[in-house]
Amino acid sequence: MKRAQQEMTSVKAALLSFVMLSAIVLCGFGTYAGDAANNHNAVDGYGVTAALR
Repeated sequence: MKRAQQEMTSVKAALLSFVMLSAIVLCGFGTYAGDAANNHNAVDGYGVTAALR
């Protein structure tokens, strides 16, 4: 049997980075969409609420 190659190539690293960043963006989008559906104001990382109206 041939031994599986276990090293991380640049293509694998790029694909993994793309998938992880996409997951972060989708989770963030879901959070803001859920807040908007419940009439909540968006809050940034400093605790400042954006006035949307």
